[in-house]
Amino acid sequence: HLPMTPRRFALAWFATLLVFLPIDAVWLTLAGARLYTPALGHLLAPQPDLAAAAVFYALYLAGLVVFTVRPDDLSEPWPRSAARAAFFGLVAYATYDLTNQATMRDWPWHITAIDLVWGAVLTAASTLGARAILRRFGPR
Repeated sequence: HLPMTPRRFALAWFATLLVFLPIDAVWLTLAGARLYTPALGHLLAPQPDLAAAAVFYALYLAGLVVFTVRPDDLSEPWPRSAARAAFFGLVAYATYDLTNQATMRDWPWHITAIDLVWGAVLTAASTLGARAILRRFGPR
């Protein structure tokens, strides 16, 4: 185990960003018009609030670094890292989608189900990718 220094945290955060953001951008580009707009178009803002999106990404990636990427312990076997990350993603995305499901009149169940799977897959893939980058290029 290595100590979680601010430098190690920052490197892990940027490694996670390099993996997470392009994957999520592709998903949102492809799924936006095909999935979200038809199901939620009446609820969507004309333009996304980029400041809110930036805060979400900054906080979510910080959560991934601390709870799933864990740059202080890169020796963990990848299946265990993937499982923890998938569960973290499931819980995080469930917080959003199930809250919407419980409180919004027209929130479709299929959106919730798809988002929960997406959150688990995206988080696991981002965690494994960031851990691979850190193992290859990070400080020892």
